[in-house]
Amino acid sequence: MSKPPAAPRISVFPKCWFDELYSGKMDYLDWLRQAATLGAEGVEHYDGFIKHGVEPVHRVLMETGQISSMLCFSPNFTHPDAAERLRQVERQCAAIDLSVALGIRHCRTLSGQRYPDMSRQDGVARTVECIRRSLEYAEKRNVILCLENHYKDGTWQYPEFAQPEDIFLEVLGQIDSPFLGVQFDPSNAVVGGFDPVPFLGKVKHRVVTMHASDRYLVPGATLDELRQSDGSLGYSNKLLHGETGKGLNDYDAIFRILKSVNFTGWISVEDGMNGLDELRRSVEFLKTKRKEHYPCHSS
Repeated sequence: MSKPPAAPRISVFPKCWFDELYSGKMDYLDWLRQAATLGAEGVEHYDGFIKHGVEPVHRVLMETGQISSMLCFSPNFTHPDAAERLRQVERQCAAIDLSVALGIRHCRTLSGQRYPDMSRQDGVARTVECIRRSLEYAEKRNVILCLENHYKDGTWQYPEFAQPEDIFLEVLGQIDSPFLGVQFDPSNAVVGGFDPVPFLGKVKHRVVTMHASDRYLVPGATLDELRQSDGSLGYSNKLLHGETGKGLNDYDAIFRILKSVNFTGWISVEDGMNGLDELRRSVEFLKTKRKEHYPCHSS
């Protein structure tokens, strides 16, 4: 009997407990055990969550029957100091090594922070140079870097430099490598002020992984207010993650585009701010959409 056509796989990321896991207040192994109850097919890791090496992680994943999907990593390639940018490249290379140790093929990369006194030209040049240096190592280790249209890392003061669509496309267009793909995040496009569906159409041939969530502004807040508050550390309190499929993103349109280019990579759920049940419902929503758009796939 022939195998059914391949389809995307669903993984989960603990956005709900980012601060607790990053600080070590919450044990990452406990989270992995909880993730096993959510019905996903994989788990996305963040390098800052893994405090005691990969062996305990491997052990729990084997105990719970889970696999690693991708590694979330946040380099700051736009830093004004050249020595610090070199250190960020070294951090990216260490993340590539961590990906290999975890058995992961895809590792996220970013541009960096949007410093107020930095020109667009300097930001693009710094980002491209650092990604190219990182790709030299990624190719040796057979790891694909995934450039995400990002909003803001939870540890950063300023938002992502390449958050605007035109800047992201400029950076991506300057780097032609099979070891650099796109991690598409529709919610981040909404926050960035542009429509995620046409954006996906422009990058669809380079998408290798995806984050799935829905974003909301707190009642009464506007995108202008969000941007004005982005000089503070971490995420703005005007921005909320929500259950996937309950917000502004058109997941039918997104799945149609993904199917048109035979996308079979990981889609990682990035929500759960209201608890595990929300994450579980998000996983089920994505599985339903996968069944609708990849009908020959055996879920």
